[in-house]
Amino acid sequence: MSSHRGPQSPKSPPASRWHAVRRLDGSAPLSRRTILRGLLGGAAIGIGLPPLDAFFDDHGERWLRDPFAPLLPRRAHAEGADGFPVRFGLFFWGNGTLPERWTPKGEGAGDAWQLSEQLAPLAAFKKKLCVVSGTRLGVPNSVPHFAGAAGILSGRPVKLSGTDHTFGGPSIDQIIAAVAGKETRFGSLELAVEGNGLSYNGPNSQNPVEKSPHKAFARLFGKGFTLPGEDPIPDPTVGLRRSILDAVATDCEQVRSKLGASDQLRLQAHLDAVRNLEKRLAKLEDDPPNLAACKLPTQPAESYPDIEGRPQLVVRSQIMAELAAMALACDQTRVVSHWLTHPVSNVLFKGATSGHHQLTHDEPGDQPEVHAIVLQCMQMAADYLKALDAIPEGKGTLLDHMAVLLCSEVSLGKTHSLEEMPVVIAGSASGKLKTDLHYRSKGGENTSKALMSIVRACGVDAATFGADDGLTKDGLAAIEA
Repeated sequence: MSSHRGPQSPKSPPASRWHAVRRLDGSAPLSRRTILRGLLGGAAIGIGLPPLDAFFDDHGERWLRDPFAPLLPRRAHAEGADGFPVRFGLFFWGNGTLPERWTPKGEGAGDAWQLSEQLAPLAAFKKKLCVVSGTRLGVPNSVPHFAGAAGILSGRPVKLSGTDHTFGGPSIDQIIAAVAGKETRFGSLELAVEGNGLSYNGPNSQNPVEKSPHKAFARLFGKGFTLPGEDPIPDPTVGLRRSILDAVATDCEQVRSKLGASDQLRLQAHLDAVRNLEKRLAKLEDDPPNLAACKLPTQPAESYPDIEGRPQLVVRSQIMAELAAMALACDQTRVVSHWLTHPVSNVLFKGATSGHHQLTHDEPGDQPEVHAIVLQCMQMAADYLKALDAIPEGKGTLLDHMAVLLCSEVSLGKTHSLEEMPVVIAGSASGKLKTDLHYRSKGGENTSKALMSIVRACGVDAATFGADDGLTKDGLAAIEA
């Protein structure tokens, strides 16, 4: 068999010609490979640069195959003025609400609005809430309940393959975890009271949930957990990483004089990002997160069996909330999803004569049993917020340093409606989001806008959220501080 590979595309010169390619004026374009080389303790190191005009030939085509993935540092987490990182929480329940009883009275901030009948259980936290009403999901309602879940959590339509369906992209918790989760022991934490949760890394990649409080405790606070004040296991790579960043930054400065004006701006922006990353690494080494509120929680029982055919939702949810709150306080993770019930859940709630999903379709009139179930869900949401708000951090609480999204996959369960989506945001994300506010969308804005505001408040420098009809490039300016 011949080893001849045929002619190479002019866009991708063979490796042997990388340093022979020249511009039309006879000069050699800058090589990313040579720019990135440096020495650290006698060893060669390399790191990528942002795209520069100097890497392209006179036809605007890239002349060099990129041998390194460029380092584009992003904020590892948003941080408030008091130094505590911003965390994200998701509280999800299935089968929606009764919109006429859900939407708050009045609009605006402070005394201009009042909690609705179904939001009344959250009264203790009104000043830390932002309720968004009147928005709609832009995605097609192709798979009842699941399309709404994919739409509100990922901003994308369902990805269909025959009778199978999946999310078309990552859910909001994983979008945030991809950035915030780089600095913690667990990139994200998925806890479920009932059901399997809907945390997706991408299509056909669903994250498993932990349903057992006992196992969740063992995972979080068992082997590998260290209380503040105990001798930690040092990370020998922190100093090395800082040294690498210094070496690369120095090398970047040396090539500045070889670049044009636009490239110098790009290089400076990249250099600033590298320096900011260095500062964050130095802070982790020299001034670790304030874990004064961190303590070992009470170990849960091994099981919480059903009572007369009804699961112990309230007890299980409260315990999971306490474990999640302490995991955040101990900086085990900065992203937590709490799955109370799942779409189409037919779980028997206290006092209900039938399963939840069945009641949303079969109960006549104004559906008093469905209403009572929504109230129970909101009471458990209040318990969740109480666990977060009970942990002091600086001049505020853990909840003040969070953005907690409370949502469901439909509004009116009876019709699977994707209009008037239920969205509540608790916590100000360290002052980045407004609170004690009811924002009412007048034109049926895309619900993705609210999630875009949350994503950015949590430190993710995202240009867009969602895709297709769920795509947005803008947040809701009215809820951003």
